[in-house]
This record gives sequence, C-alpha cells and structure tokens, in this order.
Amino acid sequence: MKNLSIFNKLVYMLNSLIATILLLSFLLPYISPKTIPVFAILSLFVPFLIIINMVFALYWLLQFKKQFMLSAIILGIGWVFSTPFYKITESNSSLNDDIKVMSYNVRMFNHWKWIDDDKISKNIKTFITEQSPDIILFQEYYNLEKPLFNYPYKYIKTKNKQDKIGLAIYSKFPILNTGSLNLEHTSNNIIFADILRKKDTIRVYNLHLQSLQLNTSKENFGQANSEKLVARLKERFKKQADQTEIFLAHEKEFKGKKIVAGDFNNTCYSWVYNQISKNKKDAFVEAGKGFGKTFNYWFPMRIDFIFTDETAIINQFSSFSEKNSDHFPIVTKINW
Repeated sequence: MKNLSIFNKLVYMLNSLIATILLLSFLLPYISPKTIPVFAILSLFVPFLIIINMVFALYWLLQFKKQFMLSAIILGIGWVFSTPFYKITESNSSLNDDIKVMSYNVRMFNHWKWIDDDKISKNIKTFITEQSPDIILFQEYYNLEKPLFNYPYKYIKTKNKQDKIGLAIYSKFPILNTGSLNLEHTSNNIIFADILRKKDTIRVYNLHLQSLQLNTSKENFGQANSEKLVARLKERFKKQADQTEIFLAHEKEFKGKKIVAGDFNNTCYSWVYNQISKNKKDAFVEAGKGFGKTFNYWFPMRIDFIFTDETAIINQFSSFSEKNSDHFPIVTKINW
C-alpha cells in the first residue's frame, strides 16, 4: 500500500470493500431468505459484483501491481465453489431421440404494449415454429382467443376462471396428468404435467416464483422510498422461500424422470436456486456457453432455468436474444 499513489490507495480501499462483499455473497446459497431476508437481496447483484472485481483485477494487472491478487483470488474461489458465471466450453452433441425443451416468459405476448411493436405475438409464434420444441413451458402466459401454437396437448392454468394470465405447458407427447400447486396470496404459481414419451412418464414442472416487480423509476429508487423498496424486496424473497419449500415437498413425492424449469425471479447465487437444483442437472452448466443471460438487463442476469434429474443427459443448451419480452427464451436437448 505504501508504494501506491493517493488515488490508487482509494481505489484499493474500494476494491477491498467490493471484494469482501463478493466473498460474503458466496454464503447466500446456504442462508434462507426467511432467516436474513435483507441478505437475499444481494443475490441479485452477484453478477455485477463479479464484473466489477474482474475490472479491478485487470486495472491492477495492467499496472503490474500485486494488488490484482485480491480480486483474482476471490474470483478463483467463486469459480471453484459456486455456479459458473461464464461458460467457456459447451456441449453440442445430439441424438435422434432427444427431447427438445423450451422455457419462455413471454410477458403476456406484449398484451399491455410494453414494447412498441404490434407484431410481438407473431414474432414469438415464428420463433417457436422455427425452433419446434417438443415441450414448451410458458410463464406470464396470456390466454388468447385464437391459439398461437398448434400442439396436440397442452395444460393452461390461470389463477381463476376470470383471469387470462397464468402458466402453460405445451407438448407434442400425450399428457397423462396435470396439476397446480395453487400458491396463495400471489399472482405467481407452479404447475406440472406428467408427459408420456414412449414408455416413460416424465414429470414436467413449470415454476414462476414470486415476482420482485422492480421499477427503476425515480419514485422507487429515490432516497425517500429506498426503505420501502428494501422492505418490499425482503417480503418477496421470503415468499420465494415459502414457495420453494412448497415445491420441494410436492416434488419429493415423484420418484421418476423429471424436468423442472421456469422463471425463478432470482439468480443462480441464491438460496432458492441452491435448494431446487439439489440432486439435479442445470442444463446451462452441463451444456451451455457464455453468460447464459435470460433477462434483458444491462448486466448478465440468469434467472430462468431448466433442470433435469441426475440420470438425464444434457446434450445442448441455448439462450437466445429474441427481444420479444423482458426475458429471453432458453432451449435444451435432453435424453435419458
């Protein structure tokens, strides 16, 4: 430190603070939001913290300063012990009898005109037709009068008979059984379908966990309302924890082949991800490449996931950049 300029000393102090926060964030997967709810908020910012620490390491390295070791060591710890932030290699194999699965939060097909484009639903239909997945899991599905997708089997669940918004599972294979976990006091939900493929019954769960409903406008992030924002986030993270426990209790009863996918509204550095991913394979980790970004934000956020049971083989994974929603579609090829 004594050989550093005053400016670099200030930079190193900031570097030390952010590196320490990143190191603490590695504990997030093991602490329930119901225990320390405010700590759970940090899970949203772990990708940002990783990027900032990479910048710090590069800053010191270009100056041939040993201070680069601080961020480098902590990034190395994260690389070894936490879920990958970036995948360098991918699996790109394929078998004729792979099952192609897509998960897509379609944001109600732009029903409320968030995007200034009247062709959003048509664009989504074209994209899905081109990809031709065997199974599609939709979150924030809007039940249109004229169906967009020509699939022989489907299960659509809205919160009540008057609602048009909910979750959907479309399948090219017969659906034997369906159900809903009917999450209470929320517009979010979890549904499932037992799908018959050849002689196998595969349970497919579609999760849409508690939405955070963040608004980046000044009225939400201004100083006067920051405490209210934190309080709302704490409550929503606790709801996610409750919903995760409900899901895990239900999932435990099914012992066969399994696909678990959807919009978790949380990152892979969270307690929610850690709990749901136990004894499962993450399709991105197994076969993906790059950041696997699934949410349209200025830094890479992966909050949509596809998991399988441990007996499955993940042959491919892709995250697309179709800007027809605030989420990007993800697709994987699975075999057993």
